[in-house]
Amino acid sequence: MEISPDLIVFLKIGGFTLSATIVFTWIVMGLIVITAWLSTRRLSVEPPLSHWQNLLEIIVTYIREQIREITLQQPDKYLPFLGTLFLFIVVSNLLAIVPGYSPPTGSLSTTAALAICVFLAVPVYGITQQGFIGYLKHYSQPTVFMIPFHIINELSRTLSMAVRLFGNIMSGSMILAILLSITPLFVPIVMQVLGMLIGLVQAYIFAVLATVYIASATRIQEEKVQS
Repeated sequence: MEISPDLIVFLKIGGFTLSATIVFTWIVMGLIVITAWLSTRRLSVEPPLSHWQNLLEIIVTYIREQIREITLQQPDKYLPFLGTLFLFIVVSNLLAIVPGYSPPTGSLSTTAALAICVFLAVPVYGITQQGFIGYLKHYSQPTVFMIPFHIINELSRTLSMAVRLFGNIMSGSMILAILLSITPLFVPIVMQVLGMLIGLVQAYIFAVLATVYIASATRIQEEKVQS
C-alpha cells in the first residue's frame, strides 16, 4: 500500500503521468457534481421533499450557519467557495473506506492547491469588500515596517494549512497500512472508523481556518469604523 497517491501511477506517456491523485480528485469532483444534480433536479418548496433535497438543505444550512457565526456577516457571498472547499475535503476523506481508494488530500500537491485557493481568495474577498486601496492599508498597520511581517504571516499560514491537512491524512494512511500488515482484521476496521472521524475534523478545521482568514480580511474596515 502506497502512502501517497502521487506514488500510484496508472498511466505514463512521455512527460505525462496519470497518478492516483489526479484520478481520485476527478472521481471526487464527479461524485459531488452528480450528487448536486440529483439534489437539485426536482427542487420543491412544498412537502414532501425528496431525500436528496433534504440532505442538500441540511448540509447547506449547516455550512451557512457556521459561516455566519464566524464572520458575523451574511454568509451567501462566501458560501460557494467555502462550501465547495469543505465538501471536497469531506468527500475525499470519507471515501477512504472504499478498497483501493487513496484520498487525494493525502497528497501535498492537492493540499497545497487548496491552501493556495484560500491564499488567493482572502485578498479577492478583502478587495471586494473594502476596495483595493482600503484592503492594502491593513498591511501597513500599525506602521509601514510591519508590511514584510504581514506578508510572511500570510505565506506561513498558507503553508501550515497545506502541511497540516496533508500530514494528518498521510499519517492516517500510514498507520492503517502498518496495522493491516501486523494485526487481525477488526483492529484496522476500528482505525479506519477513527480515520473517517479525523478526516471530518480535518475538513472542518481547514474550512474554519479559511473562513477566519477571509473574515479577518473583510472586517478590518468595519472594525475601524466602530472604533
